[in-house]
Amino acid sequence: MALTSTRVRVLRAAAALAAGTALFVGGTTGTALAAATDVATQTSFDRSLHLEGAKNARDVGGYTTVDGKTVKPGLVFRTDALSNLTPADLTKLQSLNVKVDDDLRTVYERTVQPDRVPAGAKANWYDVLGRSPITTLVDLNSAYVAFVDGPGANEAFGSVLRDIRDTDGAVLYHCSAGKDRTGWTTAVLLTILGVDRATVNADFMLSNTYRNVDTNSSSAGFDGVRQEWLDTSFATAEKRYGSFDNYVHQGLGLTDVDIAALKAKLLD
Repeated sequence: MALTSTRVRVLRAAAALAAGTALFVGGTTGTALAAATDVATQTSFDRSLHLEGAKNARDVGGYTTVDGKTVKPGLVFRTDALSNLTPADLTKLQSLNVKVDDDLRTVYERTVQPDRVPAGAKANWYDVLGRSPITTLVDLNSAYVAFVDGPGANEAFGSVLRDIRDTDGAVLYHCSAGKDRTGWTTAVLLTILGVDRATVNADFMLSNTYRNVDTNSSSAGFDGVRQEWLDTSFATAEKRYGSFDNYVHQGLGLTDVDIAALKAKLLD
């Protein structure tokens, strides 16, 4: 099957990221190339939902876990704001059986750009940064710390994961650009499911591809994502709770039963 232009960009970006990550952590050249190929394979296909009004809308499924299972597609979607969705977009989300729309934005963002919710879906509001200093909306280094340490953040992210666990149908979650709050939600979910960190990183960085970000431009730091931001959230979780596992249990409030239910629902 011929590669689309989006798919080609995704493959190149993933391969470059994976190669850089593998070489940075050391090992032989053969090991680095093998790691790059594995991550590139996982992220090579076009995950986009192809919505006219939300260019960073994509399926979270399709990744392989470290124990050889696959994250089921069609059950969890990550997107940017739904305010610009067209009637065709809404029809598509309805056809994808979206039953829950989880909005991670502040009240100001929701007021300026209210969601257009597909028919039959329940809209939930889980404000991640509304109780943190207003500067976190523009200071992304601080924002990625607040995703773990900020008041209300754990409740918000935990609520999304419980919605995914409980919903009979697909769950869609989003912020404004679908890259930061949405990116951390996805990183947490994929890590819980057992996807390796290099692949989690690659999925996070795909926002630059789907948002057509020129990483050399002056606006790249605001329009796109940087690996060090995601690293900051993981490091904050480990510093604050001692480990990522403790963050999931103590911070997000998920039990072993919750985690087992997520895996049972989302993994093949």
